[in-house]
Amino acid sequence: MKKIWTPLLFACLASAGIYSCKKEAKQSAPATDAVSVETIAKIHQLGFSTSGVQKVDDGYLVEGDIVLSDELLNSTPDYKLLRIGGEEQYRTTNLVTKLPRTITITVSNLGTAYVQGADLAISRYNQLGSQITFKRVTTRSADITIKGFNQPPSGGYITLGSSGFPTSTGNPYSTIKMNTNQYAYGTNPDVNYVGSVIQHEIGHCIGFRHTDYMNRAYSCGGSAVNEGSAGVGAINIPGTPTGPDPNSWMLSCIGSGQDRPFNANDKIALNYLY
Repeated sequence: MKKIWTPLLFACLASAGIYSCKKEAKQSAPATDAVSVETIAKIHQLGFSTSGVQKVDDGYLVEGDIVLSDELLNSTPDYKLLRIGGEEQYRTTNLVTKLPRTITITVSNLGTAYVQGADLAISRYNQLGSQITFKRVTTRSADITIKGFNQPPSGGYITLGSSGFPTSTGNPYSTIKMNTNQYAYGTNPDVNYVGSVIQHEIGHCIGFRHTDYMNRAYSCGGSAVNEGSAGVGAINIPGTPTGPDPNSWMLSCIGSGQDRPFNANDKIALNYLY
């Protein structure tokens, strides 16, 4: 998940050295030239945006906060699209299986706000009464580990967290990375804000795409981007609105300090899958 980084833009514009500010931001960002044409083609075939793809330790970072492993890139798509009005709730190739199931989460070497944020996200999921429940544990061995990374703002945005999608064996993605850079959550992180981001990243771990995937400008601003549905089927969920869904927990970008619990459409999509 990304946060629109307005203070960075103001700092650049207020400075006489606009060029040096942009250059420094570019140098701070991970290199993208190592991504092969073949990999880009696989990412596009699976229906993900190919804009700004980055090579990371666990695979390839796409759409700002989603890690695609080599296993997923080489898999055979079996998508189901859940349409909610003008916006969509997408599931991924794989979902969590062996339901009902309790998924354990541990927070590794992060501060109190991240622990409390994880507890908040867990409580929100558990209140849904679905076939997936979550439990925070203090042992090193857990289904999902939340740990930190440090990355400064770049291009007017800062990445708040990242994660990936379930494995082909039906397990949730095993890692959520939360940005510990001072410009992500500040020196005194708001628990509701942190919890909303963790809640979003857990959504990816159990198989959800961004709600505004068809038009990321809806939450991130900028030009409208529509990558298409990659030929996947569509299933309409009855009882959902015909207009956009401004408060979904799976929107691509989030405003600074925003609290984003599940809305009615989120609950419909979660209950449909789990």
